[in-house]
Amino acid sequence: MIKYQVYNQQAEVVGDQELSQEVFGVAINPALVHQAMVAQLANTRSVIADTKDRSEVRGGGKKPWKQKGTGRARAGSNRSPIWIGGGVTFGPTNDRNFTKKINKKMLSKAICMVFSDRVASHDLIIVDDLTVKDGKTKELKAIIEKLLAADQQGSQVAKPRTLILTGSSIDSVKLAGRNLPRVQILNDQNINVVSLLRANKFIISQQAIASLQQRYGTVAAK
Repeated sequence: MIKYQVYNQQAEVVGDQELSQEVFGVAINPALVHQAMVAQLANTRSVIADTKDRSEVRGGGKKPWKQKGTGRARAGSNRSPIWIGGGVTFGPTNDRNFTKKINKKMLSKAICMVFSDRVASHDLIIVDDLTVKDGKTKELKAIIEKLLAADQQGSQVAKPRTLILTGSSIDSVKLAGRNLPRVQILNDQNINVVSLLRANKFIISQQAIASLQQRYGTVAAK
């Protein structure tokens, strides 16, 4: 087990939290983390570019001019790809599929690796509880600033991207943080690799820690 300091919302040390080695002490495999990231980005990619081939272009029912005697090249349709306004040959179409598969065990392992990396670099901050009265942005901003200032062991980034990870009921916290720049708030059910990698600092409640260890502990151990 890994022992880690726990703060309250006033950035005072109030105790220690035992972190599971299977979730927060995993050896890092950059290739697996990269694979999980690429799969997530590919699965959220929208197919935007779409061109029409000669069968989809409007017109072309009439032969532009007679076959012989005009001195011009033969032409059977103005939908030909060599004509301006004609169809496109080998152009992108909206039936392309960018999805990539990654099994659940590999994805869970990649998520544990990112958490383990933040623990190793001391960029994870644990709070005993995270509540914001009436969803006040000013209050949440003050809490984040106190916690980041108290964390002297982690990497010192001037304006870190901060990920706040709370328990399942986060309505007031999410409401308070939606206008804060460089702050993202997730609950313990919608964790994803891309959001984890984008954040420099994690602020996690003890409730979320318990949920993570219960959810990923058995999977990561296999």
